[in-house]
Amino acid sequence: MNSREKVLSIFRRKGTETGAMWTGHPNDKTIPIYADEWGIEPTREAIYSFLKDDCRWFMADGGYKHPEGRTALDPSYGVVRDSFNADGYFAHTENVADVDNYPWPDLKYLDFSDIYADIDRFDDKMVFTGMWCPFFHVVADFFGMENYFAKMYDNPKIVEAVTERIVDYYVAANDMFFSGLGEKADAMFFGNDFGTQRDLFISPDNFKRFVLPYFKKIINVGKKHNKIIMLHSCGSIYRMIPDLIDAGIDVLHPIQAQAYGMDAKSLMQYKNDLAFLGGIDAQSFFVRATPDEIKDEVRRVRDLLGPNIVISPSHEEILPNVPAANILAMAEAARE
Repeated sequence: MNSREKVLSIFRRKGTETGAMWTGHPNDKTIPIYADEWGIEPTREAIYSFLKDDCRWFMADGGYKHPEGRTALDPSYGVVRDSFNADGYFAHTENVADVDNYPWPDLKYLDFSDIYADIDRFDDKMVFTGMWCPFFHVVADFFGMENYFAKMYDNPKIVEAVTERIVDYYVAANDMFFSGLGEKADAMFFGNDFGTQRDLFISPDNFKRFVLPYFKKIINVGKKHNKIIMLHSCGSIYRMIPDLIDAGIDVLHPIQAQAYGMDAKSLMQYKNDLAFLGGIDAQSFFVRATPDEIKDEVRRVRDLLGPNIVISPSHEEILPNVPAANILAMAEAARE
């Protein structure tokens, strides 16, 4: 059984005692540290190979290639932004008709050939792919975060209009991407961080109105192309997990262990409905623990959430303060 077959069985909730792992995404500053420690080439791929990683991640967003170099969605178009809360392009838009004034992306500029070529190199691995679809963040940037949340009450129609245009682009782009991809990869991976350390950014009622319906649109594209649906969200999202399951999520990432209600023991109740990716605390434990403590934690989390879990840090970005020995310990214990 190769890595792709092994992880696919886990994601389909038919896992055995054979372990699997994903390193995550070593930060650019982390790569040379690990390369020096292990005597390997200073590349992300060399790290994955050294650790015998079962997975690879390729975002399709880079397929948008405007001849003038413009990004597909630019909340700063015509304005200057220096923080999440700064006004974006739609900050002062009140009329739904004015939403059309923004130069929305044109699908004719999508070219996924480079991404397909990358995916072709890893037919024995579990490949996560697709447009990242972070519409929750993009809408927040178009309005300014505080303004976005206020408009959910003051002018919900304008929030819905902007969200719909953004999600329509992601849906159409994903449909094009997966139509060309075919069966070369098994999982659609998309992400929106809608949790804080303690709770949701917005109320459950607002989540069900302004976020969940658009999740369903994105999920439906993946289901159309027979893909496993993987959702990334940092933070405490425990209150919405049943709704996410109903919406069609198959795999939840990254299981931010220190966020309220997101520890492995609390999530055990969803073992029959979800597979998991992540779970090993990256906020502090990975930084401070010994390699033996890392291995013990991998075993504990796997006992609670397994066998349908791919062991990985509780955030995909591996920062330079995470010792190389601890990542290696995670990989070794995950394969036990």
